[in-house]
Amino acid sequence: MSLPVIAILMPGDMGHGVGAALSGAGHTVLTCLAGRSKATRALAARAGMQDTQTLPGLVERADIILSILPPSAAVGLATEIAAAMREAGKTPIYVDCNAISPATARAAADAISAAGAVFIDAGIIGLAPGKGGGTRFYVSGPDVSAMLALDGKGFDVISLGDEVGRASAMKMVYAALTKGTWTLQTAVMLAAEKLGLTEELTAEFAFSQKPALDAMRARIPRLPADSGRWIGEMEEISATFADAGVTSGFHDGAADIFRVLAQTPFAAETRETIDANRTMEDALKVYAQVDMNKD
Repeated sequence: MSLPVIAILMPGDMGHGVGAALSGAGHTVLTCLAGRSKATRALAARAGMQDTQTLPGLVERADIILSILPPSAAVGLATEIAAAMREAGKTPIYVDCNAISPATARAAADAISAAGAVFIDAGIIGLAPGKGGGTRFYVSGPDVSAMLALDGKGFDVISLGDEVGRASAMKMVYAALTKGTWTLQTAVMLAAEKLGLTEELTAEFAFSQKPALDAMRARIPRLPADSGRWIGEMEEISATFADAGVTSGFHDGAADIFRVLAQTPFAAETRETIDANRTMEDALKVYAQVDMNKD
């Protein structure tokens, strides 16, 4: 039996890593690079992905479509793919792997289901395949068998049941801790910088909170490269918490910190081009110059 053809939209850091893993496992992996940057095209080529040039062309050839892109574009892409399915007269399985709230996942599911296709809710936890291992796809929905068949092909697949939204909720509560912690640490050190206490607070942390200080030194200078796309993720977490009856304020604040970092010159970097010699103290001096009242 031939392996299913898998399409990935879009081949960014995570998408191209997943694509490379699936290509390496023998799958034909497609993408659509219309309007995409030179850097994205290079990532797709590196992963062995084939460009279909149009979404209807991608739908015609794909058996499974994985949506991996910024959360603000999740429902829009699902709507575009649903239209392409109608145009192509084919309904591949659609897997939404984005960092979105359960409510947003259900909106994407409505668009895909209206086109007659199977929808799988998915949340990715961990680094992209090939960057240290341990990538997990949590999945949920009435029929997740297509994703379970990919278990072990560069990542693990874990089912959370038949309810759309559970996998997205898992991603939300997980990222609420990881990225929420990073933004809290940044806010603490940014306040210290603005209050003229960076040196003194760092000395105290070195004495009483060394593991936290080590984590801050490693993480805080690197956050701007991802800050633009993580604003929307924090907003989705905030909405998830609000729907669960838990305060949304923590992650509204996290979104605000990422907005600050997105206004710095460092936001133009990618994970590949981050200045590895930049220290936390160097970064804080730049962060402190941003007007926090400016969107």
